[in-house]
Amino acid sequence: MTMKIEAAVKSVLVVEDEQSIRDVLVELFEVDGNVVTSAELLPEALEKLRTQRFDLIVTDLRLGGKRDGGLQVMALAGMLSPDAMVLVLTAYPDDSNRQASFRLGALHFLEKPVDLATIANHAVAVGVKTAFESSVTQ
Repeated sequence: MTMKIEAAVKSVLVVEDEQSIRDVLVELFEVDGNVVTSAELLPEALEKLRTQRFDLIVTDLRLGGKRDGGLQVMALAGMLSPDAMVLVLTAYPDDSNRQASFRLGALHFLEKPVDLATIANHAVAVGVKTAFESSVTQ
């Protein structure tokens, strides 16, 4: 009797207030083996963090005009999904935001526009598959 070992399902949270970017990021991670959740604004993101653990969190720094929205996402993620890799996307890469992001556990601070391959490479490093990987392996 042979047993097929299934890879563990990975959960991804995409927090981005710009719909076109959110849609592209969700599409990047919507492959077999991933469960993708997205949130547009801070209250929705915080609620999702309270109800689910994530392996990868990709968050915009500014959410719906809140300068520190992404920082709040990272703070709660650090408590509720402490093992998650956090990627921060921002069009405002000032040094204080960068330092605050790293203090709150972000592993990567990426300036928009971000090349999707860069995001995919970071995700694969923690075992999260992406559409790039699927197209390469098929």
